[in-house]
Amino acid sequence: MTRGVRLTPIRYQVLELIWGSHKAVKAYDLLDRIKPLQPMAKPATVYRALDFLIEQGLIHRVESLNAFIGCSYSGQQHEQLLLICKLCHEVEERAAEKVMKTLAREMKQLAFVAHSKSIEIHGICIKCAQPMVNQT
Repeated sequence: MTRGVRLTPIRYQVLELIWGSHKAVKAYDLLDRIKPLQPMAKPATVYRALDFLIEQGLIHRVESLNAFIGCSYSGQQHEQLLLICKLCHEVEERAAEKVMKTLAREMKQLAFVAHSKSIEIHGICIKCAQPMVNQT
């Protein structure tokens, strides 16, 4: 990695498992999938790997699902807008610059200092909505 940190085998496996899907992945699901590869892995092992990957900007925590997704914009510092489909459970990360700028203006007017910004919106994605539209 170019940041001068080490991507250990367990960190790499966790990252690979998260990036293997557009769906949010829970820590204990990761543990179950890592156990065959790393029999000594414990929950703390996975949580340390997740903390490291978040710190490096490679993944995000989806707070409302208590799960994790890969970061689509890992090369830059950013806020996140997460669109979460309640049917297929896929999560799409968007930069949504206009939304975030508007939000920043609102917070500035209130003299509110944010430590992090993440907006999670639950709804139905276009892939899941299309069959519903075709039925009508």
